[in-house]
Amino acid sequence: MLSLCLLLCIHFSLEAQQPARITFSFDFPGSDPDHYVISISADGRATYESHIKTTQGSEDDSFHFDFTISSDTLSRIFELAKRSHYFEGDVDAKKSGIASTGVKTLKYADAQRNTQATYNYSRIPAVQDLTALLQKLSTTLEFGRRLEYDHRYQKLALDDELKRMEEMSKQNSLEELSAISPILQRIAADATVINPVRVRAQRLIAAGRKGSP
Repeated sequence: MLSLCLLLCIHFSLEAQQPARITFSFDFPGSDPDHYVISISADGRATYESHIKTTQGSEDDSFHFDFTISSDTLSRIFELAKRSHYFEGDVDAKKSGIASTGVKTLKYADAQRNTQATYNYSRIPAVQDLTALLQKLSTTLEFGRRLEYDHRYQKLALDDELKRMEEMSKQNSLEELSAISPILQRIAADATVINPVRVRAQRLIAAGRKGSP
């Protein structure tokens, strides 16, 4: 009995020590990707999972990526969660005439809270800002997924992909470029890749460094 009590005490103590976590999931059939989940811990550790239908009737192409969020972006994310009242209550606009932009769910969990909200569109500014940030993060990580594939199987496709990345980076449409710096560095260092592609990769690495204090 004493051992059981001790084990329970250890379990609840470890549970209480778990850092706060924010999870964002997105589901929108027909989009690319049509499903993804971003999970971010208060200690900066993060995971990304997505599923993409490659061809009609085929199985989903699954992608899993572990990365670390920069301190500046991490602070922004958790501050926006706080301003969103940790997603308690109904955050959805629930108004007719608003086009479907996918089912989104934000979750927050720590030692005191375990809350979540599902929505298509929210009029709450902090929820809007957090949604936009996390969607930009997904866009960046999906670029990383495609670059990995192209670098391995179709290097001629890298130039167009990196051009699009540079354009979106200039438009402030990407987030956390530093998260995919490993693949950008491999491309930049690959002598079998044409020089303009390597230069583009180097510029994106530099842009990622500027955005990661």
